[in-house]
Amino acid sequence: MSLHKDKAAAEIRRAIQGIFSRGLNDPRIRGILSVTRVDIAPDGSNATVFVSVLPEEHMELAIHGIQHASQHIRSEVGNLVRMRRIPKLHFKIDNSLKKQSAVLSAIAKANDETNRPGGEVTEQSEELKP
Repeated sequence: MSLHKDKAAAEIRRAIQGIFSRGLNDPRIRGILSVTRVDIAPDGSNATVFVSVLPEEHMELAIHGIQHASQHIRSEVGNLVRMRRIPKLHFKIDNSLKKQSAVLSAIAKANDETNRPGGEVTEQSEELKP
C-alpha cells in the first residue's frame, strides 16, 4: 500500500475505534470491540475493517450488528476524517488476536513445565541455561 493509503487506513481505523468507544445504539453489539486493521482497495472505493470482539460468545451477533450499521458508521467516519471520498466499509472478524493468545499461552505452559518448582528440569533445558 502507498503512504497515502496507509495514512488513510490509519485515520479510518482511529475514527471507527472512536465510534465503537462511544457505542452504537444496537443491542446486538456487545462486548469489547477493537479495530485491528483496515485494508483499503487500490481504487479507494472499498475498505475491509477487521474487528476483534471479546468475549467470543458475542462475536457473531456483534458482527451482524456492525454490518447492519455500516452505513451509519461510514457517515460518522466522513464527519471525523477529512477525505474526498470515504470508502464503503466491509467488516470482518479478525481471529489473529485469538491465535496470538493461544500461542502465548502454549509458550507459558511449556515454560512452566520446564521450570517445575520441585527442581525437576529436563536435560534439554539444562543445555539452554547460560
